[in-house]
Amino acid sequence: MSGTDSPLLLGPLLRYVDDSSASVWVETRGPGTVSVRRGDASASARTFVVHGHHYALVELDGLAPGTSEAYTVAVDGEQVWPEPDSPFPAPVIATLEDGRPLSLAFGSCRTSVSHDAKGNETHGVDALRAWALRAADQVPAADPDDHDLAPDRLPDLVLFLGDQVYADETTDEMRAFIESRRDIEAPPWTELQDYEEYAHLYALAWSDPANRWLLSTVPSAMIFDDHDIRDDWNTSQEWRREMESTSWWHGRIVAGLGSYWVYQHLGNMSPAERRGDELYAQVLAHTGDDEYDFGPIIDAFAERVDQEPQTYRWSYTREFDTQARLVVVDSRAARQLDPDHRALLDADEASWLDEQLRGDVDHLLVGTSLPFLLARGLHHLEAFSEALAAGAWGDRGGRMGERLRQVVDLEHWGAFQTSFQEVASQVMEVAAGERGRAPSTVTFLSGDVHHSYVSEAQPVDGRRPLQSTILQAVCSPIRNPLSRNMRFATAVLSYGVAGPVGRLASKSTRVPDAPLTWRYAEGPWFDNNLACLRVTGPSLKMWWVTGEVIDDHERPRLAKVASYELDEQGRPPAHEKVRERFGRGLRRRYRDKVKDRVRQR
Repeated sequence: MSGTDSPLLLGPLLRYVDDSSASVWVETRGPGTVSVRRGDASASARTFVVHGHHYALVELDGLAPGTSEAYTVAVDGEQVWPEPDSPFPAPVIATLEDGRPLSLAFGSCRTSVSHDAKGNETHGVDALRAWALRAADQVPAADPDDHDLAPDRLPDLVLFLGDQVYADETTDEMRAFIESRRDIEAPPWTELQDYEEYAHLYALAWSDPANRWLLSTVPSAMIFDDHDIRDDWNTSQEWRREMESTSWWHGRIVAGLGSYWVYQHLGNMSPAERRGDELYAQVLAHTGDDEYDFGPIIDAFAERVDQEPQTYRWSYTREFDTQARLVVVDSRAARQLDPDHRALLDADEASWLDEQLRGDVDHLLVGTSLPFLLARGLHHLEAFSEALAAGAWGDRGGRMGERLRQVVDLEHWGAFQTSFQEVASQVMEVAAGERGRAPSTVTFLSGDVHHSYVSEAQPVDGRRPLQSTILQAVCSPIRNPLSRNMRFATAVLSYGVAGPVGRLASKSTRVPDAPLTWRYAEGPWFDNNLACLRVTGPSLKMWWVTGEVIDDHERPRLAKVASYELDEQGRPPAHEKVRERFGRGLRRRYRDKVKDRVRQR
């Protein structure tokens, strides 16, 4: 049974998996009982309804640690996954095992367009799909001798760090669906309006056969970023006032947060956390009632948590024995936008993060959609814009600062200096061994900025001894590359005089000095890519992969973009001269481009 005949509309998505349990999420075409079987273990769940759509989350328990077995999904007794004519390997559930090296992939920003020549020309090759095809052994690697492109096992987790869907920058296919429902000349035009449109957007994002197979066999964790709702979401109090004055924003934020809970957040939670979740408790309480639609309840929940973010936490943690702790931070919905108390994280969320930032693991991984450490020039520009908007140069400067941060998207950690300073200090305490045993690394994993890089950080005064390497690793986009002009602007802000000039600007508005200093270890690069990370004891290795079209647009080959590795003692590579030479070369190339443009004018 396949295609439109199948009762399975979307999924299965393999979500939370630990050493003895696995959670499988599905969307079905109608009400029914969804069953998952893996070897001798099986579990079932009845579907629940949200705005006419049917979902189930099946929790399989009692699995043996460190085992990998194929599984099947059935709806009302009929097998729907894997599909009988599938060219892909059987999907598996692989449980975690204490002591086994942790492997994960991460990235952000993925648009859903066709994978033919037209789609690849406008949006580049989908790095997630190229990785899926290689993982399924459907295509050879670009370099068959590179073991990283043909690992002996799939990763333990893929972490999506925001912009899984684009609610504001819609594709032709999504626009056609919107136009079939309403007038696109009226607000919100071709942007998303309600839950029904979000449901269609998720279907477009997750229904490609290769990606669908991958998401059915590699566990996933997710967090939103702005485009899941709208560009610059919660940039400032002024931005929010402007949105709330429109006729359509209320519907957008309610549908966006409600659908995020169903499609993304529900699977982030462990079975125990779900049982304690206020919404899921109601789902369980109405199990078996196929007529009960949770739409109004989820709408009311979404409206409340938008207005009162302290009443619900989207952030979460994952513990991987003593190897790693993954702390995934909501850097969008939990913001405090009052100019007198402006913070990226409100008091409750900041306190929660403070509790999670501790050692006693080999690696502390902090997932935040927004890079904690931007290029130095960008960081200082963001700090400057915040101080300017707060009135450092008077009312006129304040208006200019507000416009600057909205037009140039200056709304990352650097534009919330109170939060940046607090977290930087907490991270240094972790790295100094003042919050338990110091980990080998404190590594921020981020996306959003449509270029990728690795930065290494040190205390600014150089006197405080740190036992951990502090890293910022960015992977963005999976599929949504910057235009050539934007790449040029980003590179200019990343190198050369942008850093010192930005620092002078921020100093002119009395922005406090950062307790950390940092510089690129690798990058930046602008390819569509997906990052992989593996930890073994104190060692950490990361590499970025992309899809290359050799002879068939729909069957790209996986190629490596860049890599970064700490040695067996957890020490950074000795690549200082290489980095300086790379930086000088990049600055020279872009300086020559500027000269060429001037001559052309």
